[in-house]
Formats: sequence, C-alpha cells, structure tokens
Amino acid sequence: MSPTVHMCLRDAGVEYEVVRHPHSHSSTETAVTAAIPSDRLAKTILLEDEQGYVGAVLPSSHHLRLPKLWDQTGRRLSLANESDIREVFKDCELGAIPPLCTAYGMKTLIDESLSTQPDIYFEAGDHETLIHMRTEQFMRLMEQAEKGHFS
Repeated sequence: MSPTVHMCLRDAGVEYEVVRHPHSHSSTETAVTAAIPSDRLAKTILLEDEQGYVGAVLPSSHHLRLPKLWDQTGRRLSLANESDIREVFKDCELGAIPPLCTAYGMKTLIDESLSTQPDIYFEAGDHETLIHMRTEQFMRLMEQAEKGHFS
C-alpha cells in the first residue's frame, strides 16, 4: 500500500480491509484475479487541461465518456500521459492509481454509479493490493469529490 493511501485511510478513520491478489496489469485483470465483481472495483483515470490535473473515478466495468465529463465540468479534459501519472502519483506503481486524488492535491470526480454498490474495492497503489470497504465508508472518504454521470 502506498504511504499516501495508508495515511489518508488512517486520518479519515474509515473501516477497511486489505485484499491481496496475484499481480495484475489492468483493472479488468485485477477484478478477475481478485475474484470480485468489476462494477465494484473503482478505477481512477488521470485527466488534465490547462487548469491542472483531475482524477476521474468510475467502475472498472465502465468506460469514461469524455464528452459527458466536458459537459458536466465545463472543462476540455484529456487523458494525462504516462510521465505525468508517474509525477503525480510518485508513491504508486504505474497503472495502480488509487481514487484518493485529493490526498495527492487534485480535484476528484466520481461517477455516481459507484454509490449504488454494496461495497467498493480500489487500488492501494500497487498491482497486488486492493482496499475493500462498505460503500458508505467509501463515499465518506470521497466526500470532497464532485459527483456526476460520465461513464
């Protein structure tokens, strides 16, 4: 688990469990190797524009709909490149971005479809560890995130 994720979870006082799984390379593969429903695995996509970075959090079973996001935010966000991801999430492995973007100093957008799940899993900053918690705890953790429908 990344130090930033650990501190964020500790400081928030949320209840969670750590779930270990075989090494995976994508959110789809993570859901399979961890034997969890892909709509309960929150993936994070780093976006950017001239105003800075934004983390978009959505179920791993969904696809990001940039035009919907543009309409909702009024920003013309695009996918950040690999070097930007490494720079922003310094204590995480590439491709294992946690949804706790505010802990990394940026705005977070969360797709409201995640709030309909009974529980949520998300990357802990590496390709072998997930954080699992009840949705109520997850939404408390994400209370500063802007909610929307963009997947």
